[in-house]
Amino acid sequence: MKFENLQELFLHEIKDLYDAEHQIVKALPKMKKAATSPDLQDAFQEHLGQTEEHIKRLEKVFESIDQKPKRETCPAMKGLIAEGSETIEENKKSYALDAALIASAQRVEHYEIAGYGTVRTYAQLLGYDIAVDLLQATLDEEGDTNKKLTALAEEINTEAV
Repeated sequence: MKFENLQELFLHEIKDLYDAEHQIVKALPKMKKAATSPDLQDAFQEHLGQTEEHIKRLEKVFESIDQKPKRETCPAMKGLIAEGSETIEENKKSYALDAALIASAQRVEHYEIAGYGTVRTYAQLLGYDIAVDLLQATLDEEGDTNKKLTALAEEINTEAV
């Protein structure tokens, strides 16, 4: 990653998030299939729809700063998804696996919350008002998803015991 100013760093970071969201779109159906709990399956399906919307919002962010949407590989998301995939492959369907899936999903959410919070702040500093609003909308949804996962974990972790 090479940059000389905040605008270049901002552009790098939204390319990274754009790639991360694409990776998540591929991972969520696998997580849904691996889940035992119907509520968790529904949560993964709902988040898939949201993630597709996040991609569209990022495309609008690119457009708002006169850039074409472009992905830069997000190695952090690759690692988080690989870890989750390994968990699925090594375990049979159970509430314990559901608990592990929630933990993996929350790691992803926390990465996204950090990323979107950072780029929203950069956008504010750079005067990209349209981008600020779009990024804040996604940040709010990521926070809500994390809260929903926490509530599900409270139920599922008890079942896993």
